[in-house]
Amino acid sequence: MISMAANLTVLLTGCLCLYLVIVLMKILHKYWWTPLRIQRAMNLQGIKGPRYRFIHGNNKETSKIIKEALSKPMATLSHDILPRAHAQVYARINSYGKNYLSWGGDIAQLYITEPELVKEILKNSERIFPKRTSRERKRNQDNILVKIIGNGIIAAEGEKWAKQRKLANYVFHGESLKNMTPEMIASVETMLDRWKQFEGKEIEVFQEFKLLTSEVISRTAFGSSYLEGKKIFDMLMRLSVLANRNFFQTKIPFISKFWKTADSIESDKIVKGIHNCVMEMVEKREEKVFSGDANRFGIDFLGLLLNAFHDPDKKNRLSEQDLVDECKTFYFAGHETANSALAWTVLLLAIHPDWQEKARKEVLEVFGNQNPHSEGIGRLRIVRNLIVLLVYITQHNLVHLTLNISE
Repeated sequence: MISMAANLTVLLTGCLCLYLVIVLMKILHKYWWTPLRIQRAMNLQGIKGPRYRFIHGNNKETSKIIKEALSKPMATLSHDILPRAHAQVYARINSYGKNYLSWGGDIAQLYITEPELVKEILKNSERIFPKRTSRERKRNQDNILVKIIGNGIIAAEGEKWAKQRKLANYVFHGESLKNMTPEMIASVETMLDRWKQFEGKEIEVFQEFKLLTSEVISRTAFGSSYLEGKKIFDMLMRLSVLANRNFFQTKIPFISKFWKTADSIESDKIVKGIHNCVMEMVEKREEKVFSGDANRFGIDFLGLLLNAFHDPDKKNRLSEQDLVDECKTFYFAGHETANSALAWTVLLLAIHPDWQEKARKEVLEVFGNQNPHSEGIGRLRIVRNLIVLLVYITQHNLVHLTLNISE
């Protein structure tokens, strides 16, 4: 019996040692051998970059560069915003050239910043930019950024993407936008009335536009009150803060699968809270239809989603999670882009008062003392050009492409 127990102990010890050796080999292959092989292959092609560091790649260095850039105020107001907005890209372009290799953990990232080369790659029709597969999304489900957008239109592909894109296109159709104009005007008037109490004082317009865009989206796309939308916006903003804080954090192999950080646990609670808030809006809209107070779900974005959610054809029907993810995408992406564009436009107009005066004169010529209307908005040539110029300036300063390189 003693001999059998000893043999069993030796066998188990041997199996455990073998398992540990295999695990160690896999770790070394993924986090050491493969990155060094990729780095050498890129170097032979003339693509240089910061040296790969075991497991964390260049994440620590990147975080340090960004932190230093954001710790200092901008010396002058300038269109040259790359050193501030993407400090790590700016620093590495100066060190390694316009195209370089960097490392996000064990993922090799090829940065291309030459506009012509970026255009050449993007117009390639052989689908070299597939979205993340369901397997990859599952593997990265603890990624806080993935939790923000879920599996909405940004992540979807194929038939699912086409169905979601069709819904989004309808929302931004000309007639749909015309119907939104009165709600937008009402929201702006509310903001301007609030500003009267600050006459002669400074106003933090970025925060004001954040309130404005959140109210507009809540009222036009979801038919909800500002307070309902604010709860979702606040939770999404908190998620984005957590995502930014953890963007360059490196997860320890295997351990991260069994142990969650405080930020990860908090993000799970926030995602659940957003899900509950969206479903509360859904249930209120459904209740009106089911009780006979309304004969349809509505023509806004939430109404279109609910029509798809209750589609009798299972192939076209949205799942509950898809519905929530689409709402999250619309809330977050629409809010951030509109808010940033408004703030940046006002900043540029403040820097160039001559164009500010031209834009004001054109608006008064078209609308006089009346509220804006869809027919007149199309005749605002100077204002339209200012917006186009804003987009061009931003793209010109930030144009770069990042390719994740697999084995």
